[in-house]
Amino acid sequence: MPTVPAPTIETDYLIIGAGAVGMAFADTMLDEDPDAHITLVDRHAKPGGHWNDAYPFVALHQPASYYGLNSTPLGNNQIDTDGPNKGYYELATGTEVCAYYERVMNTRFLPSGRVAYLPMTDYLGNHRISGILSGEERAVKVRRKVVDATYYNTSVPATHTRRFTVAQGTQIAIPNDLPGLWMRSNEIPAHYAILGAGKTAMDVAVWLLRSGVPQDNITWVRPRETWMFNRANTQSGPAFFEQLMQAQLTLMNAVADAETADDLFLKLERDDFMLRIDPDVLPTKFHFPVISHGELELLRSVKNVVRMGRLTAIAPGELMFPTGTVAVPENTLFVDCTATAVAVRETRPQFEDGLITLQMMHVPLVALNAAVAAFIEANFDNDADKNTLGEVSAFVDSAHEYPIALLTTTMNRIRWSMSKPISDWLAKSRLDPAGPLIASLPKGDPRFALLGKVQDATRAALPNLHRLAALGALPAAPQDRSR
Repeated sequence: MPTVPAPTIETDYLIIGAGAVGMAFADTMLDEDPDAHITLVDRHAKPGGHWNDAYPFVALHQPASYYGLNSTPLGNNQIDTDGPNKGYYELATGTEVCAYYERVMNTRFLPSGRVAYLPMTDYLGNHRISGILSGEERAVKVRRKVVDATYYNTSVPATHTRRFTVAQGTQIAIPNDLPGLWMRSNEIPAHYAILGAGKTAMDVAVWLLRSGVPQDNITWVRPRETWMFNRANTQSGPAFFEQLMQAQLTLMNAVADAETADDLFLKLERDDFMLRIDPDVLPTKFHFPVISHGELELLRSVKNVVRMGRLTAIAPGELMFPTGTVAVPENTLFVDCTATAVAVRETRPQFEDGLITLQMMHVPLVALNAAVAAFIEANFDNDADKNTLGEVSAFVDSAHEYPIALLTTTMNRIRWSMSKPISDWLAKSRLDPAGPLIASLPKGDPRFALLGKVQDATRAALPNLHRLAALGALPAAPQDRSR
């Protein structure tokens, strides 16, 4: 008998990806357009995107208070009282984040009757989808737009492809494997080699040290040093208002005076806004990691650091680089932390006929970006106006490029402040660290004076920020972009 074609699905917005970006867009669209029907497709079995693949001890870099979805708080809005994050708002764990997205899907999205969720489903392009397990292909009639929430192709150690070779007999793991080492208690490694210099590698180093591994039993391969935000300056909530505004003032004053991007970072380091692990090595990398002084102190305790560029191969007892070989103990467990969380891609218009490609407007707040994009889509009429309100920035890779992202973010914030619909929405959005804080100030509050200083400093910094961004767009000195 001939196969009966699967029925066509109809929807207004077909969202590719049910992770942090796709869920944030859908959540805001549900509130802003009561007539919109949304279909989310994702390869994972549960909502949450890459969080489903992350290592068990992963946690947010930023406070949980402004991550996730605009409709639903994440966490308990509490201050940590011990550990490296002591004194700051809680950082939701990966397990908590996954449970959060699943809960919102089951208690808000699906009961609305306006959301269809298709897990374990691949988007084939041209409005066609395929069940990963069944292989069944279906057409989707999209009445409005496809929403690509996967443009940055988020990668984690469990899903990425290694760029170095592994000799037979080499002990290699990904961070996901580490908590299970207790099951091989008779074969605990004598030494650990952390491969990579990004936030995942930092998390692994902190986890090993806090699990009791002596610092001398860790070798850390860091192809590039990285700048990091001081988490003290990323807090939200009334108790941190002055600190948050003072941090913004510090940033803009440094921008106004900086000669180069390196000079900008050094000025910000002087003011405890930016941090680095090794004070004797100038970082060239910047992926917007956030860290506390408590974590930094732990990371600095690891003294066996290898800086020989990109790793090409590993073998029992050996790390191999283009310029030479470094010996490590024979019973070393190599921990692969070389996945790049976000692919560096060229930008494209965010709003096009039949297509929305979700990208960065306020770097690096991915959830806020997607929610703002949904608000703009629902409340403005044509794509040209929408793109003007939401200029996009590439997710930068190097310190040299940071002013480009900072300029885009600053200009978008100015545009949004001049749009009453957007500014009113931001004033109530839990995803915006500053908007609700500023809106909550009573008339005549003396803290408005500090806000005025920030606004004045921003205006004064803009000419030099444009100049620094232009320098950032020029080719930088060649560098190894490995982790």
